[in-house]
Amino acid sequence: MRRDTIFYQLFQQSPALLFELIANPPSNAADYTFDSIEVKETSFRIDGVFLPPDRSGIIYFCEVQFQKDDLLYERFNSETSVYLYRNRERFHDWRSIVIYPNRGVEQQRLEVVSDLLASGRITRIYLDELLEIQQPPLGLDLILLTILDNDRIVAKAKTLIRQSQQLPNSRAIIDLISTIVVYKFTSLTRTEVEAMIGITLQETRVYQDAKAEGKAEGVNEGRQVEGQSLILRQLSRRFGTLPVEANTKVLALNLEQLENLGEALLDFDRVSDLMSWLETNR
Repeated sequence: MRRDTIFYQLFQQSPALLFELIANPPSNAADYTFDSIEVKETSFRIDGVFLPPDRSGIIYFCEVQFQKDDLLYERFNSETSVYLYRNRERFHDWRSIVIYPNRGVEQQRLEVVSDLLASGRITRIYLDELLEIQQPPLGLDLILLTILDNDRIVAKAKTLIRQSQQLPNSRAIIDLISTIVVYKFTSLTRTEVEAMIGITLQETRVYQDAKAEGKAEGVNEGRQVEGQSLILRQLSRRFGTLPVEANTKVLALNLEQLENLGEALLDFDRVSDLMSWLETNR
C-alpha cells in the first residue's frame, strides 16, 4: 500500500486533517497550506510541511512512518534543521509530528530526541490507538482508514461514503476514500473495486489522475524509445558495430541520460570513451 502517496493526497486536499490528530491545534488550522519539500543540499525530502498563513504562526513538519527505521529521528531532525536554516524568515516557531501505524514501528533508541519529546516539540501519533475513539470526526476516520485490514476497510469505506453524501464537500471526501481503497487493493481491477464499495471510479479524482499519469507515461516511453534508437544509430555510424555490453547499457538509460549522452558523444574519439561515460552515468 503506497501510504506516502495516500497521506500526501489526504493532506494536499485538506491540510487541516493533520490537526485533528493533535491535542492543541492552532486556532487558524483551516488556513494552513501543505507541501512536500525537498532539501536539495542533502537530497532529503520532508513528507509534509504545513505552513501558517502568516509569518507569526507555527510551522508544522510531518513524517509518515509505516516501516521500521532505527535512524528516523536523526534523519528527520537533519531535514527539518536544514529547512529551518534555509527559511528562517518564513516562520516564527515550529513543531514536528510523526505518524506511526503502531508503537512497534518506532525506533528503539530515543536519546537523540528525548528532550524534544519531553518539551512537546515532537508529537508521536499511533494510529491503532485512535481506533478506540467512539464516533471520531470524519477527517480522523479518513486517516484511520489507511490502517484497517481488507475486510474492515470495505465496510468502513461504504459507511463513510454514505455519511459524506449529504455534505457540501462530498465529492472531495469520496475522492479521498476511493484513493485509499484503490491503493489498498492494487491487485483488483477498477470494475472489481467499484462493485466492492458501490461507486463509479471513473468519476473520481484517483481514476482521472491515474488516466492522466498513464498518458504521460506513454508519451515519455515513446520519447525514450525514439531517443534510444537515435543514439544507437549515431553511435553505429561513428564506431561501427557496438559491443553487446554498450547496446545493453544504452537501452537501460532514462530519457534525461539519453539526452546527456547525445551531447557527450560529440567528444568521443573511440568506443572506450563511450564505455567510460556509460560506466560513470549508469
